[in-house]
Amino acid sequence: MDIKLFLTIFGSVFLAEMADKTQVATLLFAADNGHAKLTVFLASALALTATSALGVLAGGLLSQWLNPKYLTWFSGAAFIAIGVWTLAKG
Repeated sequence: MDIKLFLTIFGSVFLAEMADKTQVATLLFAADNGHAKLTVFLASALALTATSALGVLAGGLLSQWLNPKYLTWFSGAAFIAIGVWTLAKG
């Protein structure tokens, strides 16, 4: 395993997920005393794992037809566009 790659991906995803709507939703479910904390953790962890698996599968499939360089450029442009749209909207 490439530990540098592992840590880069872990750090990027960890920072991206901090205080986002997914984490806030999980926090709200956990704050409800009627919900078992283990159930909230397992359900949210499984959901994040499933979405990550979809991302890996989609990236693997797209890379068969598209140059990874173009995927990187498209992803970067999409993030910038979302940021500009968010700023303009607010």
